[in-house]
Amino acid sequence: MLQPMKPQGPPGDLTLFLQALNFSAQKHRDQRRKDSAASPYINHPIEVAFLLWTAGGVHDEAAILAAILHDTIEDTDTTPEEIRALFGDEVLGLVLEMSDDKSLPKQERKLKQIVRSPRLSPHAKQIKLADKICNVHDIAFAPPDGWPLTRRIDYLRWAQNVIDGLRGANPKLEKRFDETLALARQKLASENEGKP
Repeated sequence: MLQPMKPQGPPGDLTLFLQALNFSAQKHRDQRRKDSAASPYINHPIEVAFLLWTAGGVHDEAAILAAILHDTIEDTDTTPEEIRALFGDEVLGLVLEMSDDKSLPKQERKLKQIVRSPRLSPHAKQIKLADKICNVHDIAFAPPDGWPLTRRIDYLRWAQNVIDGLRGANPKLEKRFDETLALARQKLASENEGKP
């Protein structure tokens, strides 16, 4: 009698990646991004993981899994125990490093990101870089409805302060961030010039 095949787990095995993608998609299934298109939330962690892999050259499994899962504890009902049980302590640690404490006021959370960024682990710094690249691009080119220009400009300034604490973690992602920030600032400047 033929036995069912068990996953082999050689290099290139996508089982955990697909499990993380499925888990994150389920957790974020009813959420939308704040961008003008109200895009499905899952697009964001996928884009963060894609940037890590392609632009950053980060091919560490735990980092890619954590990128896919990076907003689950912060923005869904996901518990640390769920992440640990499914993906292990290393992935959980990275997700926790990426998670803000939503019980704190927004300004305090933003300040904590600036203060904590230099102390993040190397992989968490890289995930944070990719996350901010995506967010800065969206703030400029697909902004949340109702965000005035001044709030968008303030966001870019704050994001740069967070990134300044991550310098040295991944030169390729830092270069991509700098390019994205420059384009975002040009876009917002052109919007400001076009105002009556």
